[in-house]
Amino acid sequence: MNVFATRSLNIIEDFSINERRYFFRKVSELKKAIEAGDEETMSRFRIDDPDFGIYEVFLEDSTRTKESFRNAAKFHHAKVSELLATSSSINKGESYADTFNMLSGYHNSIFIVRSKVEGLTKWLSEECSEYAERNHLPYRPAFINAGDGKHEHPTQELLDEFSFLEDLDMSFDSIHVALVGDLYHGRTVHSKADGLKIFDHVKVDLIAPEELMMPESYIEKMKENGFSVTLYPSIEEYLKAGNPARLWYFTRPQLERMGERILQKQEMLRSAITFRREFLPLLKENTKFYHPLPRHKEHPTIPTWLDKTPLNAWERQAINGMYCRIVLLSLIGGKIGEDYVPVPGEHDDDRKTEEYIIKVEPSQKKKEKNYSEGVRPISNGIVIDHICKGDTPAEIRTHMRLISSVLGLDESRGGEWVSCGADGKYKGIIFRPGAREFERKDLKRLAAIAPHCTLNIIKDGKVLEKYRTHMPPRIYNFDDLCCQNEACISNPVNGEGVPAAFYRTPDGHFACAYCGRFHSFKEIWKKH
Repeated sequence: MNVFATRSLNIIEDFSINERRYFFRKVSELKKAIEAGDEETMSRFRIDDPDFGIYEVFLEDSTRTKESFRNAAKFHHAKVSELLATSSSINKGESYADTFNMLSGYHNSIFIVRSKVEGLTKWLSEECSEYAERNHLPYRPAFINAGDGKHEHPTQELLDEFSFLEDLDMSFDSIHVALVGDLYHGRTVHSKADGLKIFDHVKVDLIAPEELMMPESYIEKMKENGFSVTLYPSIEEYLKAGNPARLWYFTRPQLERMGERILQKQEMLRSAITFRREFLPLLKENTKFYHPLPRHKEHPTIPTWLDKTPLNAWERQAINGMYCRIVLLSLIGGKIGEDYVPVPGEHDDDRKTEEYIIKVEPSQKKKEKNYSEGVRPISNGIVIDHICKGDTPAEIRTHMRLISSVLGLDESRGGEWVSCGADGKYKGIIFRPGAREFERKDLKRLAAIAPHCTLNIIKDGKVLEKYRTHMPPRIYNFDDLCCQNEACISNPVNGEGVPAAFYRTPDGHFACAYCGRFHSFKEIWKKH
């Protein structure tokens, strides 16, 4: 069984750590064969089928990635097609789903897609798989994300990691790498938050002024993955601190995307992340510089006078792009991969079976309780307690209004209250008299919008049922969910009708299943 055939690569984590390690060994094997002119080995990688359709769809300009994939596809002697975005019906209002479903029906097996719309290939891989099943197509179309907005660029991450490995004697033991430049916008460095997990021990030095620093969500993800992470405001400060990395990864500053305020200080920002001659003596022996390219013509962070020095690993890195993409197409096309032995549980998600709505036995003991601040017990109805405990009263009141709307409680009698416990922390209470049924879907919504609350269902003055909620591992299938990232395929502004979905992160956020944007539990809902 070939576990790679017809698989999509939307984010780097779509391939497990062990699958990626296998991938790198295969890339090394192919590269040696190509350099040696070993046709017998090369033929084992080649799809060699003129009817096998590989389709390039670049909705955002890219010379290097596009041409790298085009040449990789030609290696396979397959049918290579291109959709010209400028003349496509997508620009006339046609949905992405309709366009790619149509192309799927024309015997195209692999789509390589670059777009400013984040999460697009994940959505297409789901939608087009269903289309193929409905129409009894003999294959399931696969999608490769060639870069989506500020989200990820998984194939660039693969070639980056392979280039690192070549300079680490193909060892997965440890890596110490400095990431330098525009870490805020750079999707190639964002992919490294999960990509570098192929190494057993990871140390990352982030070098950028505050305006260009890595978004906090990616820094947190690196820490959650066990990376050692240190921040520095400039190359100069980094080298002064001593013990610099031997591997440096530079990115191009995209200051033009950050408004007039940033442009007014661009000289200072560029200076902080540009390598200078005076830094050379402070580098470690055998240091290598990498860059996803292109460099800025007038203000390169790696100046061109470094091109002929031993620091130059970025040219080999660019060449490696074609080798990596040849192997990726071989795997997804089912040509190689039969010898890979899956590791049990490598794609399992333990969170799927996690219970997050806990039914507890209500206490039958009568307790004397002093009700203050206008709160009185109710004979029949519901009481939701411990809402947003620890927040300010204003924050709690704002969120209780949202809870009432999301749970459909706005038209009911009752009210909301903020109280202060003996520990000095505020909490919210929602009470609604009158009978009301809470089904499983209602409990799911409650857990998502008010994790760590307690729901009491009261009848004849007694607590009939009691539930404690925890943050769900996943939340989906609700019409009023909404990713707040307007670049995301699931955001309503894109008009694709993609239902929003989220998964819980280790630090207690909800991440969009498409674009990866972090949200608090208060932020995943449409405005009510």
